[in-house]
Amino acid sequence: MQSGFRVSLMALAASFVVATTASSQAVYPVGTAEQRAAMERLSWMDGEWVGEATVSMGPGQGMTHPHTERIGPMLGGSIKVIEGRSANADGSAGFNAFAVVSWDEETDRYMMRSYANGQAGDFPLEATDDGFRWSTPARGGEVRYVTTFRDGEWVETGDFVMPGRDPMRVIELRLRRRGDSDWLAADPVLP
Repeated sequence: MQSGFRVSLMALAASFVVATTASSQAVYPVGTAEQRAAMERLSWMDGEWVGEATVSMGPGQGMTHPHTERIGPMLGGSIKVIEGRSANADGSAGFNAFAVVSWDEETDRYMMRSYANGQAGDFPLEATDDGFRWSTPARGGEVRYVTTFRDGEWVETGDFVMPGRDPMRVIELRLRRRGDSDWLAADPVLP
């Protein structure tokens, strides 16, 4: 009799675990409604972008490279994935960065996890009426990035800011949207 009770109790516990797991997956299969709504504000970024990146090498010195961005939603629109790439004169990759932007419900703000130049970091990102802004620490100060989207053009500037000195422009992107991109959703591996 006790063995039958144990088997029934184990079957009940197993069904609870299966039901709870299935219920959790059904409730948050692709992020929350709040996350998806927040990411919709940045939907203007989705697609393939082409143009140029001008990198300052010092006062009055700069180099311009072809630059692309490909951006799209994942997890049902609850996150945004970004890849930026600049090419050297010989066609090799001169710069390559990857980032994931998400909405943090606990802090009511966007966060960006960025990977570039062998480093990674988490940065708050602020959506503005015509783009976004964020900053990253740099030796002796920080680099402040401001992106605007107007008249079909994406312009992003990065200025090195150090206490007691005027800001110094270190990068400027000028991009136009080439079209949609399916790189995130193309050929997913299915179970």
